[in-house]
Amino acid sequence: PFDIGTTNRSGARFGPSAIRHASRMLIDGEHPAHWASPVDLPLADVGDFAIALGDIAASLKLIEDQASAYAHLVTLGGDHGITLPLLRACAKRRGPLGLIHFDAHVDTWPDNFGQPYAHGSMFYHAINEGVVDARRMIQIGIRSPVQRDVYDWTLGQGVTIVAAQEAHEIGPAAIASRIVEVVGDAPVYLTFDVDALDPAFAPGTGTPEIGGLATWQAQSIIRKLPGLNFVGMDVVEVAPAYDVSEITALAGATMAWEYLSLLAASADTSRSALRAP
Repeated sequence: PFDIGTTNRSGARFGPSAIRHASRMLIDGEHPAHWASPVDLPLADVGDFAIALGDIAASLKLIEDQASAYAHLVTLGGDHGITLPLLRACAKRRGPLGLIHFDAHVDTWPDNFGQPYAHGSMFYHAINEGVVDARRMIQIGIRSPVQRDVYDWTLGQGVTIVAAQEAHEIGPAAIASRIVEVVGDAPVYLTFDVDALDPAFAPGTGTPEIGGLATWQAQSIIRKLPGLNFVGMDVVEVAPAYDVSEITALAGATMAWEYLSLLAASADTSRSALRAP
């Protein structure tokens, strides 16, 4: 429940509880694409992580320390700044990570309004720290205004960007193929910023951008990623104060369900991916 790194509308600190509540729609039955259910996995809700009120750096350290206790986390945010400490904790065990990043924004600014750690700068730090291997990082849904030097820096590090317009033109199957090509078979983390979705499907977020993915497109892409060496996932930037009929919270919950169902679909994954290395 953390959103002190936001640059526009706050409220993502209420996202975890909203996503949990919306997830009640997903507890009955198996995933029709995989005939698997997350309830077959050894899962537990470990509750909310502690944060340091009003202190971004201290909060990130607390999140990293708490995340280090778990072999495989699906984390509900919260603003996107929480992903940096989650990646740090995971990289300590697994080494530099590949990254599948759904978002409207590149989130590789060196700072946000002079603040080095915020919800738009975490991947700048993750790349510079060697936590993420930029050559195995792919961004899907990018479409926001961005400074040219920030965009060029991102590409220059080796990041693959699939802009929202390109995503609409080439379709989910081609995007999934590109993801597999980029991330390979090494450890990979999936981060899903709900503003990757068009505001028609996800109005309840702090920094909405028109022209985004439809929920079905995002689901279809994730469903086409079986067999990847996933080591963790998060869903971030759900801000229920701006939501309509819980559709954003349900979208966030469903993306987590898609990910867990993908793990559950493989007996090998369900036995080994959640086990500490």
